[in-house]
Amino acid sequence: MKNIIKTAVITLSLAASTFAFAGSPQEVNRADAASLQKVGTVSAGGFTNLDELSASLAMKAADAGASHYRIVGASGMNKLSGTAVLYR
Repeated sequence: MKNIIKTAVITLSLAASTFAFAGSPQEVNRADAASLQKVGTVSAGGFTNLDELSASLAMKAADAGASHYRIVGASGMNKLSGTAVLYR
């Protein structure tokens, strides 16, 4: 019985993570963004590297319901901040 419950929990967790990944917004370049509808912007700050900043902007785009996003600016010395435009 315990094995069945463990298997069910693992299966549901994997399914949920698959759905979350499938719904994540795609980063696009300027040319591809021209054919999409702009729906807003998001910004993030306080990060020590570009990967963390990019991941935060992607998460905020997903939370806002965007299907695509384009990072339009990143700046800072020790703490990075950036902005992304959201598209559908």
